[in-house]
Amino acid sequence: MWHANWQVYGAVKVWKQMHREGLPIARCTVQRLMRKLGLEGARRGKKVRTTRPDTTRPCPLDLVNRQFKAHRPDQLWVADFTYVSTWQGQMFVAFVIDVYARRILGWRVSSHMRTDFVVDALEQALYARRPSSDTELIHHSDRGSQYVSIRYTERLEEAVA
Repeated sequence: MWHANWQVYGAVKVWKQMHREGLPIARCTVQRLMRKLGLEGARRGKKVRTTRPDTTRPCPLDLVNRQFKAHRPDQLWVADFTYVSTWQGQMFVAFVIDVYARRILGWRVSSHMRTDFVVDALEQALYARRPSSDTELIHHSDRGSQYVSIRYTERLEEAVA
């Protein structure tokens, strides 16, 4: 049964499956036998920490105040990244979203969390929309070190200049 389920079932799932198939057996017996045979279920990994605040750098003001609403395109962009678990390990996905259109303007996938990864997503968004200097664009992100880095903030300043 453990092999039939891609070797991911733990003792509790094996025990429940055996009961569904009409094989009454005690849960502790399943646990003991699996331990004796060296069989283990798949374990969930630790949560990956994606935001590491840079406490040494001054953070920009929160102009949005948790009110993620826009009345026109290119008024508010939100940037963040998350991770996706794959069989080869963690992959990170960065994205920039136009809040008005609820559309992803730029995104990148990477195996690392370095600044160039989020800058590439920003570059794609800037290329897609090409905001003019007279546009009052607000860019909102968390206070992660990638978003308060010199390279990222300089690129934002260049874009609206």
